[in-house]
Amino acid sequence: MFDIEGLRVLVTASSRGIGFGIAKVLVREGAKVVISSRNRERLYRALHELNSIGSGEAYAVQADLTRREDIERLVRETVDRLGGLDALVYVTGPPRPGRFQDLRLDDWDYGVRLLIMSAVWLTYYSLPYIMESTNPSITYVTSVAVREPIETIALSNTLRISVHGLVKTLARELGRKNIRVNAVLPGYIYTDRIKEIASDKASRTGKSVDEVINDMVKEVPLGRIGKPEEVGYLVAFLISKYASYINGASIPIDGGLLRSVF
Repeated sequence: MFDIEGLRVLVTASSRGIGFGIAKVLVREGAKVVISSRNRERLYRALHELNSIGSGEAYAVQADLTRREDIERLVRETVDRLGGLDALVYVTGPPRPGRFQDLRLDDWDYGVRLLIMSAVWLTYYSLPYIMESTNPSITYVTSVAVREPIETIALSNTLRISVHGLVKTLARELGRKNIRVNAVLPGYIYTDRIKEIASDKASRTGKSVDEVINDMVKEVPLGRIGKPEEVGYLVAFLISKYASYINGASIPIDGGLLRSVF
């Protein structure tokens, strides 16, 4: 459907949640995919599932995205396994939820490594290989919180915005080399993160987790929480030749949740 058979892709933070949903779609479409996670057990459980899907290929590299040396090794081992790199799909695990006054300074230090420096390091180490590709792209997965802050996730609201500055900067710098750089902004997607946010809000309001999730659903015009694979379909399009004139875009996938015009 997306004509990405044989495309060599690194998808980070992909043993579960949105990252795994993306990897699943790409492998199903015939891409060669390296997944990563710092949790070895989850990583190889995900790899086993991906290898049972069919047409594509999947490999696994254990790595902690908050450690620069791990990211350098992740990229090197990805290139060794795939024989090169066509596309980087940047996904991170979530930082600690909470309002500003709930967070410690250590949470901010960790959040900067997780949400900003990991993107810089991955891009820096991947770029020399991506520049050799005939169909190169970089896609950053962030959050609708960069457009409209979400209560109780102050770290994401604040730090992920920096990645969009990187997207716009790289789209202009690398577009001249035919490398497309875009971002995807998921809204409410059914993952462990949604349960974590709902649990945090439930503890503050006295509601049950199910009640909080039902309240979230009511905010979405399409009337449901999204699926990780639905984010995967958008990413598959963006790394395909069909998105050959899309560069520097930040595309929400949120069922209509965002109220802002831009």
